[in-house]
This record gives sequence, structure tokens and C-alpha cells, in this order.
Amino acid sequence: MNTVSILLLIFFLPFQYFIVPVAYLSKKAPNNQIGGASVQREELSSPAKESSLKGSLKNADASENENYGGAGLVPQRKKNYYNTKAFAHSSVVIDVDSGTILHYDNGRGKIPIASLTKMMTAVIVMEKIRNLDEQVTIDEEALMTDGTKVGCPQSGYCINERLHEGEKVTAKDLLMAMLLNSANDAAVALGKHIAGSQKGFAELMNEKAKELNLGDSKFCNPSGLDEDDCYSSAYDLARIAAYSMRYELIWKIMKMPEVEIGSCDGKYSHILKNTDLLLGQMSNCIGGKTGFTYNAGKSLMMAAVDPEKSKHKIIAVILNDNNRWEDMSKLISWTFENYEWK
Repeated sequence: MNTVSILLLIFFLPFQYFIVPVAYLSKKAPNNQIGGASVQREELSSPAKESSLKGSLKNADASENENYGGAGLVPQRKKNYYNTKAFAHSSVVIDVDSGTILHYDNGRGKIPIASLTKMMTAVIVMEKIRNLDEQVTIDEEALMTDGTKVGCPQSGYCINERLHEGEKVTAKDLLMAMLLNSANDAAVALGKHIAGSQKGFAELMNEKAKELNLGDSKFCNPSGLDEDDCYSSAYDLARIAAYSMRYELIWKIMKMPEVEIGSCDGKYSHILKNTDLLLGQMSNCIGGKTGFTYNAGKSLMMAAVDPEKSKHKIIAVILNDNNRWEDMSKLISWTFENYEWK
């Protein structure tokens, strides 16, 4: 190698050394950085705009929130940082805007996730149904679904009007029932309306998981009821929740304490109550989703903002935790006590 070649190599090496890795990272987000490392957020395609919404959510059209994480600021540990522990099978906290992992404990452990599945179901609903005033017919399969249903906060324990076979309900009202009341019958009805069957809908869910590079998830139905070999992780669920923030409607629904929906012909009305007990107790809570089956245990996903600045959205997920309400409250408080955004 002559002198000119050596000089050219020395001149160009730093440029290539820094530019090539950056170009690579901008194309593909890592899915295996854990323990406080920054996680690149995937580029997201523009969602379909909602053309018609009515009732109490008429202004909550599906829209991409351009600044949901805090103007591009990055969370950093404070000088007096201390670690914490949630007594759950797994737990994760991420910063929505940057994807930075703020807390991690077995975050990629694959376990059943119960009704937290409905976060992915809600995403598919928003992306596949352009007009949420579209009518959905309730069939026998939806009515026979186990677990929580419209009018029945527990299996076999019904306190309000149930859905009826042949009843027509808007997709928006069923979305509210699924997210607010965690109604399995509503999830099944929406899944079958979109894909023709629960298994067909699960294929759409798994395709979306692959699109989002979710490596720990396999969905089997729209409701999250237990089936063999169906699972996700706290980390994947946090990423699904962060992705869903492009749909403002989802989060407006999850912040409502109670709402009444009805059949399209006005014959039936149904009272829905939010299953999130922390909603009225934490002023910085902006929505959450509960989950429970005997196999999955008690789980919870919640989004919150800095209580002092009302900025810097985070997502916290705890899976299989009998003390989920107290642990979630402590985990969110710990996050804002130990991180600042710069």
C-alpha cells in the first residue's frame, strides 16, 4: 500500500466509522437492549383517519399524536437515583417518546397476559375499521364467551343489561366496552366482524406484532382468554401501548370512569364501568388496562405523565402481581422521582 492510499484510509475511516452504524440504527430498532438502555422507536406508518364518531367521544377522532412524549427530551437518572422492585413475575417502564427503558425486571419473560391482549385488539380495530359508526351484529359465539362481558363484571355475575343475540352495536361502542369494561364478548364480536373468525383475527394480530418487531408475542384470540401457547411480555406490551398512542380515541376511552352505550335501534342500553381502580386516585394517570385470568394472574398496564409538569409520558406494565394496584402506584411514583428529562 503506497503513502497516498494510507493517507486516504486515515482520512475516510472516522467518517465511515460513525455514519454507517447510525444509518443502520435508523433503519431498524433493536429489540434486545434492556436494563436502562435506550431503545430505538420504529418508524410508524400514518394511521387511517376516523371519518365519523358520535356521542361523548365525537371529538376524539383517530389521529397521530405528534408530541406525545415530551418534545424529544431524553430521560436521565437523577443524582440520587435508587433502584426499585415490583413483586410481579415481570415489570417494565418505558419512556414513550424515546423508547428508553426506565425499569426492567424479567421484562421479556413470555407468559399469558389475559385482557392486556385487548390493547393489540384495539390497535387492529382502529386500523381496519375506517368508520367506527359501522354496525356490528352480536352472534351466539360472542354471547357465549367466558369471563367478563357487557353487563357482567365477572363470569356468571351480571348486574346490568347484557348484549343480545342479533343486537346491532356500533364498532365504537364495542371498542368502549372492550377497553373500559374489559368485555370479552365485545372483543370477540369486533374480531369476527373484521376477520370472520377469532383465529382469522389472531392472524392479523400476529402480523402486526411481526411488523412492530415484537419478538415475545403470540396471540390466539381477540379477548386474551387462556389458550395453549399464547403469550406476550411486559416489554412487548409496553411497546404496543406506546404505539397505540397514535390513536387518541383509545386513550380517551380508557380515561372515562363510566359511559352508557346502546343498540343501534335504541332498544337496549348498557352501562360500562372502568375497571382501572387507580384512574381516580392518581391525577397524572392518563389511562390503563387491566387483565386477569387464573392462568395469567393479575396484570396491569398504565400510562402516566410527570405529576408536576404534565409532560413526559411513560408506560408501565406489571404481569402476574397479586398486589398490582399498590405496586403500579409505587412504580410510577418511583419513575418520576428518579428520572428527569433533558
